[in-house]
Amino acid sequence: MKSDWKDWQKTRAYRRLQELARKPYDLTVADALLRDGRLNSYICRSDFFSLFYAGQRVDDQVLAVLQDLADECGLVGQFAAMRRGAVMNRIEGFDSENRQVLHTACRDLFTDSPAEPKAAAQAREEIEKLRTFLHELEDGTIRNAQGEDFTTMIHIGIGGSDLGPRSVFEALRPYAREGRAVHFISNVDPDDAAAVLKKVDLRRTLVNVVSKSGTTLETLANESLVRQALIEAGLEPGKQCLAVTGKGSPMDNPERYLRSFHMFDYIGGRYSTTSMVGAVMLGFCLGIDQILDFLRGAAAMDCGAENFRLRENLPLLLAMLGVWNHNFLGAPTLAVLPYSQALLRFPAHLQQCDMESNGKSVTRYGTPVACKTGPVLWGEPGTNGQHAFYQLLHQGTELVPVEFIGFRKSQYGEDLEIEGTSSQQKLLANLLAQSVAMAVGQKNPNPNREFSGNRPNSILLGDRLTPASMGALLALYEAKIVFQGFLWNINSFDQEGVQLGKVLAGRFLKNINEQEPKSRSLEAAVLKAVGGGPEGRK
Repeated sequence: MKSDWKDWQKTRAYRRLQELARKPYDLTVADALLRDGRLNSYICRSDFFSLFYAGQRVDDQVLAVLQDLADECGLVGQFAAMRRGAVMNRIEGFDSENRQVLHTACRDLFTDSPAEPKAAAQAREEIEKLRTFLHELEDGTIRNAQGEDFTTMIHIGIGGSDLGPRSVFEALRPYAREGRAVHFISNVDPDDAAAVLKKVDLRRTLVNVVSKSGTTLETLANESLVRQALIEAGLEPGKQCLAVTGKGSPMDNPERYLRSFHMFDYIGGRYSTTSMVGAVMLGFCLGIDQILDFLRGAAAMDCGAENFRLRENLPLLLAMLGVWNHNFLGAPTLAVLPYSQALLRFPAHLQQCDMESNGKSVTRYGTPVACKTGPVLWGEPGTNGQHAFYQLLHQGTELVPVEFIGFRKSQYGEDLEIEGTSSQQKLLANLLAQSVAMAVGQKNPNPNREFSGNRPNSILLGDRLTPASMGALLALYEAKIVFQGFLWNINSFDQEGVQLGKVLAGRFLKNINEQEPKSRSLEAAVLKAVGGGPEGRK
């Protein structure tokens, strides 16, 4: 890791890429995808996925200079240092969280020489606590007051305590244990909790409350609603509520919770799915063996991310292609489009993970950035999206690079051949067709049917969506985001932009309670909180 490196725009590689971006590879010329064996050579393979990137506007020259840029900025070295406990969550010379970044340690359990032994030991301890808890649910040690098994879990959290775990749960539903159900409450809107409470038998429901600080406003409000429902049903919340929180937090209280599991301050919320934040709920739903497979898949991707060769390092390559599109070709957004219904919530998780990490305008030295940082990220599953927003992707005035995700085989294996092909084959055919259409376009004398092409895209293809491949997919995007943050020299591990809203919400609540008459309290509270009322102008 280069200790004196500050500005990637002053590197030789950056200046060369600026020159190359004036005339990027043209995907619309005849046989552009086929020449020089491009389709076969522009593939990056890992244990669980292959990235097909012939549809990107790059050639060998651009890829070589992207390699130079990654080397000049020490990206892989920084990633390795992060895994080994370097303090990466900091702003030099200014007050900041000043922490290690060790979400990778949550899955670094399968080697005698983990990258950061102390953090890996803590993760192993929590996994063993979870294993014991799940065994006690199985053997009947833990039952409800009527001696019945618990069949349902309500997972209460928000942000990183909800989006990642929920997206993985949805992805791995086919692997759920028979008779186990999970529901989620995240929004402070009381209707969210009310809708879930109407669906469950509270007598046979465990409530998993997730907050690292133990003070998250929305989570505590929803926990109170559920606790009240338990009390009204004649049940004891302390015998049905679980806590996933930081050691010593207000929630780390055995008098209020049946069992507590810990997460640590070196794990950011949006990177916490492989910690107890996701593992408790997933363990209840899937069982311990599937959780371990999930972690093994993530660990394999983490190890692959330390390969210095760009074209062999899947997350690094995905990151650098993203930088090429965003910073050199000027694309402001990125669409992640999974051709898998099971991944319907994965783009929502990536929105937080990417945009909260790299939506920054200050460098790690406290100075304004001089470049575009994180793109706006969005997406929905195909083929549904084809009948919604793909019109803009093909013929709109905005250039939107696309990362397609697909699988050769379906999860359930339940399919039917109609007119010579199965539904899974139809799904993949649509994915491939969209990729090629975006890349090469279509000439037509009717301008309304003209497709300009040169819409950069890549295809991330796996065999089947399993616990292990889902772990790898999650870790792939985490590493991609981290690599881009390192390149832009920003802190991808804090979220100060979230804090102002929390502070103002607290003021509004205080002022709403103080104002009279109640019918005018909202307007008065707003004026006071923003300094527009008589007290705020003093």
